[in-house]
Amino acid sequence: MDQNKIARGVRLILEGIGEDPNRAGLKDTPQRVAQMCEEIFSGTGREAALDVAFSEVLDDNHVVYLRDVSFYSVCEHHLLPFFGKIDIAYIPRGNRVAGFSAISKIVDHYARRLQLQERLTGQIADEIMAYLQPKGVLVMARATQLCTCMRGSHKKEMTTLTEALRGELPLERIGNLRNMTS
Repeated sequence: MDQNKIARGVRLILEGIGEDPNRAGLKDTPQRVAQMCEEIFSGTGREAALDVAFSEVLDDNHVVYLRDVSFYSVCEHHLLPFFGKIDIAYIPRGNRVAGFSAISKIVDHYARRLQLQERLTGQIADEIMAYLQPKGVLVMARATQLCTCMRGSHKKEMTTLTEALRGELPLERIGNLRNMTS
């Protein structure tokens, strides 16, 4: 990541909106924003990898379910944050399960880049399918999009919901999983 280029860009934005980037309160802002970008976009250009899988004795009736995995990201359309919770459910195949922290790291990995909620939901599901090869996975994301709160429609209380379903999950199980998030 090129922090100098980011800092120059922030300085141009400040000048473009009529601010003086040399005034006391803004003097260090371009560099602070560049450092922040290093952290919040840390998933950019890196491949994700579920690096921990366990073999457990599970039968076909088990569902692994993670609820309320918090995340934040930045919308690629307006460069404004969105944040919320993700629920993940999968039915293991061949006794492969991942550690809970490993799955939450996948959420962080894909969220920490310029993103769309719809794509984020799908990328998490695809990563779990590729690595664990479960019978099926359901990823459900609930988020507040600051671009709809601060601009455009100004809908401060709106929550966006997205789902990604991969593999085979029985219809009655999908309904049960969706009800668990209510």
